[in-house]
Amino acid sequence: MRRDFGVAFITQCAPVMAGIKPANLFRWVEPDAASMHKTLAVWRSQLASRGVKIQVLKACSLTSAFLIYVYRANRLREILQRTEVQAYLAEAGYGTGPLESQLAHLSSRLCTEAEFPHEIGVFLGYPLEDVVGFVQNKGKNYTCKGYWKAYGDPDAARARFAQYRKCTEVYLRCYRSGFTPTRLTVAV
Repeated sequence: MRRDFGVAFITQCAPVMAGIKPANLFRWVEPDAASMHKTLAVWRSQLASRGVKIQVLKACSLTSAFLIYVYRANRLREILQRTEVQAYLAEAGYGTGPLESQLAHLSSRLCTEAEFPHEIGVFLGYPLEDVVGFVQNKGKNYTCKGYWKAYGDPDAARARFAQYRKCTEVYLRCYRSGFTPTRLTVAV
């Protein structure tokens, strides 16, 4: 069975396309790097006018794996400009420069460290209390588990996770019915 990049993209990024989540990250294996770059160029051209950006944060020639980061720059900037988020990221070695430099730093950490840097949760739009809670509790003692491990209000986390699931179901159904990525993506 042939893998479908569009289905994977929608499955992982529908909430970003809908404007209810600032960013997401997914892994795609493509042995033909040129083909991967062409595919991403097509998707970038379809989604750019809607405010969605696509960036490869890590590419491994050994495994042919690409970590593809899909985000809404304005929403992400709002998160990264919060005082408490800036303080947290400063502890992890991030400066207060433009978004592009912060993403370059994240990419560098992804490429040089054996494990995912925990601050990646901030770049994916996870609440800071959940990112900090995960680190402090070493992934245990969470109040709710869904798209990530939550350490705050479990009802609020479950509601957010349900919203993301419903969005993904609807977007997949529409995509499989012939809706284009541009038509599915909300301009925010």
